[in-house]
Amino acid sequence: MDPLRFQPLFRRYLWGGRRLQSLLGKTLGDADDYAESWEIVDHGDDQSLVMVGALAGTSLATLVQQRGADLLGRHHPQPRFPLLFKFLDAQQDLSVQVHPNDQQAARCVPPDFGKTEAWVVLHADPGSTLYAGLQQGIDRPTLTQAIAAGNVESCLHRIAARAGQCIFIPAGTVHALGRGLLIAEIQQSSDTTYRLFDWNRLGPDGQPRPLHIVQSLDVIDFHRGPVEPQPAATTTGLARECLVHCDKFVLNRWTIGDAQSIGGDQACHIMAVLQGRISVAGDPALRPLERGEVMLIPAACGSVRIEPQPHAVFLDMHLP
Repeated sequence: MDPLRFQPLFRRYLWGGRRLQSLLGKTLGDADDYAESWEIVDHGDDQSLVMVGALAGTSLATLVQQRGADLLGRHHPQPRFPLLFKFLDAQQDLSVQVHPNDQQAARCVPPDFGKTEAWVVLHADPGSTLYAGLQQGIDRPTLTQAIAAGNVESCLHRIAARAGQCIFIPAGTVHALGRGLLIAEIQQSSDTTYRLFDWNRLGPDGQPRPLHIVQSLDVIDFHRGPVEPQPAATTTGLARECLVHCDKFVLNRWTIGDAQSIGGDQACHIMAVLQGRISVAGDPALRPLERGEVMLIPAACGSVRIEPQPHAVFLDMHLP
């Protein structure tokens, strides 16, 4: 299999904007509420389609079913592609949410994966805030009282956002993105989200948006407490930082000025360019990956040579 480029799937929500185009080069329509660009997804009807090459038009689900060993290598078989990668443009505060873990999500109807995720901040307006975890000492009764009073914000741990930060959000962690942020997110392939609080605002119909308070309280991990940005562990001899290494995914950030190799470990890799441009050997598009573009390198590709032009920063994500 060749390295794979996919057509992004765009999501429009009231909190979106235009930065997917102005900062990441996406081609959008005329609306001003483009909130998410799903770059790699295999979740029900939400499917990434190969954009170019011999497999053009093929869905990611079909690749998992028919070419799973070539695609996933040592992680084959899988019921579906287990990771989802997206970009988010938050022009307003997102609702305060929490996601179930695998065991809790398996009891949903229909069953789903849990949702552990990680954010990398690509842009932050001055004064932007990340909400990650509860403040120390907040327990279920205290949070329940704050919900009834419409004052959940007082229970949340706040982080002053800046570009380059990585925030790890295991399932069960209360979290929200504040306004003014452009985020890259890697997560389990799940869309199970419980909305705990929506800042007491009204939806487009003039009514409060539905909340999932009982479900949220049942899946929150009240022992976790505040979440701080991840310390980056630099790999000796390489310009590679390991931002997250958990049982669901590995997230690395590379900063390169010379040719490197990706893959060769019998696993597939997701590459997302954050700065500069990168030529990838075997790319059927025969052009460099630009900022905001994403590629999936199947396990069957082996070790793939990548070359920055002249410097580049990119994320490299794979199963552990």
